[in-house]
Amino acid sequence: MKQKPISLTKGDLAILESYKTLAEGLANYLGDGYEIVVHSLGNLEHSVIKIINGHHTSRREGSPITDLGLTMARSINESGQKKFMSYFNETPKGEPLKSTSIAITGEKGNTIGLLCINFYMNTPLSAILACLTPENGDFRNNTYSESFVEDIDDLLKLSLKEASEKVYSDRSIATSNKNKEIISILNDKGIFNFKDAVIKIADMMGISKNTVYMHIRNITKK
Repeated sequence: MKQKPISLTKGDLAILESYKTLAEGLANYLGDGYEIVVHSLGNLEHSVIKIINGHHTSRREGSPITDLGLTMARSINESGQKKFMSYFNETPKGEPLKSTSIAITGEKGNTIGLLCINFYMNTPLSAILACLTPENGDFRNNTYSESFVEDIDDLLKLSLKEASEKVYSDRSIATSNKNKEIISILNDKGIFNFKDAVIKIADMMGISKNTVYMHIRNITKK
C-alpha cells in the first residue's frame, strides 16, 4: 500500500517542533560528523523540517523523505514493529554512513515523523576527538557541577553540602546570615520543588521547617 501524507493535529505539530530543538542539541553534542534530520510525514515531498550538517547527503530543509524512510514509516504503522532501526548506508557519493531512524510518535500514538541520525564514517579522527575535548584541553575549567545520585535524599545531601561549603568559605557573609544564604542557593537550584524537601533540609541543617519557610518567603519577596 502506498504511503500517503498524514493529517497532523496541532499537538502533532508541537511535538515535531520540539524535535527541532532535540536535533540542535544532538548536533551540538555529537559534532560535525553527524547529520541530524527531522522528517514530518505530513508532507512527504518536503518532509525534512530540520537538518543539521546536511552537506553529508546534500540535503536541506524542504527535501523529500527517502525511500527507506517511507518503508519504515509504513511498516511501523501497519505492523506495529519496533520504532527504530540502525543500519549502514552510503552518501550520494558512495561514502559510508552509520545510520539510525527513530519514529516520532504523535498525540494519538501514531507515527508522525522520523528522527534520523547519520554518522559520516570518513570523519577524521581528529575532528571526533575535538568534540570530546574541552576548549584548549582545559577540562577542569570547562565543566559544570552536576550531581549523579540514586535517590532524592542523596541529591538533597549533596546540594546542601555544596551550598554550605560555598557559604562558609565566603568570609564576607555574616555568621547570622549563613543559613539564609544556604537556603537561597538551594532555592535557586529548585531543590525545594521536591516533595518534603523543606522538612528534610531543615532536619539536615538542624533548624525548624518554619525557619526554612521564612527564609524562602523573604527571598521570593525580593
